[in-house]
Amino acid sequence: MRIAFYAPLKAPTHPVPSGDRRMARLLMAALEAAGHEVTLASTLRSWDDGRTPGRAERLAALGARCADRLAARWDREGPPDLWFTYHLYHKAPDWIGPALCRRFGLPYVVAEASFAAKRATGPFAAGHRAAEAAIRQAAAVVTLAGHDAEGVLPLLEAPDRLVRLRPFVDTVPFAAAADARDRHRAALAARYGLPLDAPWLLAVGMMRNGDKERSYGILSEAMALLTMLQPHLLIVGDGPARPRVESLFAEMPVHVLGQQSLPDLAALYAAADLMVWPAVNEAYGMALLEAQAAGLPVVAGRTGGVPDVVREGVGGLLPPVGDAAAFAAAVESLLRDPDRRRAMGEAARRVAAEEHDFATAVRDLDHLVRRVARTGAP
Repeated sequence: MRIAFYAPLKAPTHPVPSGDRRMARLLMAALEAAGHEVTLASTLRSWDDGRTPGRAERLAALGARCADRLAARWDREGPPDLWFTYHLYHKAPDWIGPALCRRFGLPYVVAEASFAAKRATGPFAAGHRAAEAAIRQAAAVVTLAGHDAEGVLPLLEAPDRLVRLRPFVDTVPFAAAADARDRHRAALAARYGLPLDAPWLLAVGMMRNGDKERSYGILSEAMALLTMLQPHLLIVGDGPARPRVESLFAEMPVHVLGQQSLPDLAALYAAADLMVWPAVNEAYGMALLEAQAAGLPVVAGRTGGVPDVVREGVGGLLPPVGDAAAFAAAVESLLRDPDRRRAMGEAARRVAAEEHDFATAVRDLDHLVRRVARTGAP
C-alpha cells in the first residue's frame, strides 16, 4: 500500500531532535516494516505560537499551495492509497491532508490528535477550526495517550474510529545495553569522572523555554531537598535555554552531557540508577519509555500521558506534577531502597518489551491501515 505521511508539528527530517521527531520516524519505520511504501508528503511546519497576527492564515495559504502541487503530481503519477498525519492540534493543524483526501477520495488517518473546546476563540481560533474539521473527517484517530480521547471522541462519526496504540520503541538495543550494564557503568565512570559507589540519576530533555525549562527548575528544587548523600545527576540535552538550565544546578554534583547519540543514550540508561523527569505538560515522554526498556526505573511527574508509559508502583513512581517536595521524596525513597529499585527496573524492562515494542506497533498499524483502506473504518 502507498501511504502519504505528514507531521505538521515537526517533520521527521527536522534537524532538532525531540520526542515528536522520534515518534514520527518510528511511525514511518513501523509502516515500512509492515511492507508499505511510505512517502513524506510535505515538510511544511504548521506550528503557530499565537503571537503573530495573521500567521495561521498565511500557513493555511501555504498549505493550500502544497496541496495543489501534490494534487498535480498525483494527477500525473496516481495518488497514494491512504494519508497518515501525525500529531495534529490547534497549534499545528493539518492544512494539506484533508483537502487532498476529499479531492481524491482517500482515507484520512490521524495519530495523536488532541482537541480543546476552550481554544474556539482567541489567537488559535483558526487552527482550532482546522483541527476540528480534520478530526471529524478522519476514518481513524490513533491515540497514543489516553488523556486525549475525551476531547477527540465526541468529534468522531463512530466511537470505534478512536484506536488505541501504546507509545512504542525498538526495545532490543535498550535491552542489550541493560545486559552490559556493568561495562557501560565502568566506561562512563572513567569518561566523566563519576564515582562508582554513588547513585547516578539521569534526566533527558531538550533545553528550551517553557515546559522543558520549568521541568528542569522543579528538578533542581527537588535535588536541593534530598537529605541523603547527594547523588550525581547526569543531564542529557541541549538547546537555547542551556545556560539558564546549567545555572539552576550550580554548586550541585551535576554533569551536563549535551546531546547524545542513541547508542550512547542507551548506555546511559543502562548505567544509571534512576531516571528523573518532572514532566511538566509532557505528552507521554519517549525518554521515559526508552529508559524503562533499558531496565531503568523512573520518577516522573503525573501528567498527560505519562501514566500510559510509566506504571505507578511497577516501573516507577509518579508524584504530583509540579510538586518538588513530593518529587524529592519519591526519588529519595527509591535511592534508599535498592532492592525495590532493582525490582522496578526489571518490571519496567519486561512491560516495555511486552507492551511497547516496535514489533507490536508494526502489527497493529498494519492491521489498521489495511482495514481502513478496505472498508473506510478501523
